[in-house]
Amino acid sequence: MNRAELSELMIEKVSEVLGVDQAEIGEQTDLGAEYAVDSLELMEIGARLERALGVRMQIEDLLGMRNIGHAVDLVAARIPARPA
Repeated sequence: MNRAELSELMIEKVSEVLGVDQAEIGEQTDLGAEYAVDSLELMEIGARLERALGVRMQIEDLLGMRNIGHAVDLVAARIPARPA
């Protein structure tokens, strides 16, 4: 999965949890400042990403997300490299 696909998946999962249109969310979207996302919502987003990607997210990573782009980078670091 490339970064663009991962970004689309992240936006989809955030949209599902927050109940907002995907078009309202971009890589610079600050979940805390713009949507007052709390730790439970972040945990739900993390759980959905874990199920979709088959990776384990660290609680510290979820709580430390600054914006969607940062979250994509954190998730990308958790996905094992696939042989070419």
